[in-house]
Amino acid sequence: MKTNIDKIIVIGDRVLIQPSDVAHQTKSGLYLPAGYQDREDIQSGYILKCGPGYAIPSSDDGESWTGKDHEVRYLPLQVQPGDFALFMQKNATEVKYNGEKYFVVPQNAILIVERDF
Repeated sequence: MKTNIDKIIVIGDRVLIQPSDVAHQTKSGLYLPAGYQDREDIQSGYILKCGPGYAIPSSDDGESWTGKDHEVRYLPLQVQPGDFALFMQKNATEVKYNGEKYFVVPQNAILIVERDF
């Protein structure tokens, strides 16, 4: 059985981010300056899900009138689930799902990510 978050499908170049609790330093040592969370222009959180990426046109030279369905191809995103992200609040959309707060953010609004290798 799927958990509630597993039912969500993220579209295109967007990512689903769970906002983090206010902390001055991440678990791996990224220093977050005092007051950064108070400013509404920068937020942080962990990426839960990613969309497939940027759709790219098919290079098939077939005739469009033949009715062949073309499989959509995507240029994948740089970010991955589990990354800690700092992102621009003004480009994010806040959503509530089953009482939890999340952000849907386009990849171009993400400033930096921290990844455990």
